[in-house]
Amino acid sequence: MPGASIWDMLIPVILLIVFCIVGMMYVGGFWSGASVIDSFADTDASVGLPWGCIVALMLTFVYLLCRRVITFKEASGCITKGFLAMVPAMLILTFALTLKNMTGLLGAADYVAGLVEGAAAGLFSLLPAVIFLVALGLAFSTGTSWGTFGILIPIVLPVFSNNPKLLMIGISACLAGAVCGDHCSPISDTTIMASAGANVNHIDHVSTQLPYALTVAGVSFVCYLIAGFVQSWALCLVIGAALTVGVLFFLRSRQKTAA
Repeated sequence: MPGASIWDMLIPVILLIVFCIVGMMYVGGFWSGASVIDSFADTDASVGLPWGCIVALMLTFVYLLCRRVITFKEASGCITKGFLAMVPAMLILTFALTLKNMTGLLGAADYVAGLVEGAAAGLFSLLPAVIFLVALGLAFSTGTSWGTFGILIPIVLPVFSNNPKLLMIGISACLAGAVCGDHCSPISDTTIMASAGANVNHIDHVSTQLPYALTVAGVSFVCYLIAGFVQSWALCLVIGAALTVGVLFFLRSRQKTAA
């Protein structure tokens, strides 16, 4: 058998990326006349991605057999081993989706949206910081950043419709808070797949990344608090960079003192 090469790793990854994109475009109707943007907008990832993965798996199977770096029996065994390795991640995803759907049926997102709309008039300059916190908490509790975008952005747009600068800051706060909450959430699919991919305990992964994420979230909150009043992205960027460096030096000094 010939020795393995770097292409034996790269080609399966490339095939997976290419055919997942092709699968999503196909489901979205690209080959039926839809544009690239419309095909991605109308696609169903739960259908397109599995088809892309199956095609990539079959082509990888054939490629490795033709290269003779693995036997048919070994390749077939790898499929079974890979499936067994993903069973814990699939179970966590199943339970997480159950919890996510339950919170959605209880109307948690609508309740939070109503609170933000009711507080908009009295907290205008503080709204970017408030939106950041609400987006973070909503994404953390529901495990989805895109769902949080869909809930909060329609609220943010009319609130800041007469102030373009605050509109940009408000949308930025919504996006940043949602992504932060999603990547901290133990029921988020991205967090679950990250722990599964690293082959570490899921709760250990969540608990060890929280201090880093919350530290940056604290700095971002202060910046959005200032941005609501000064409305200058350049000044807030400088302040955020200075605060980040200051926090790092503070944590380093605390660590030296504790040692």
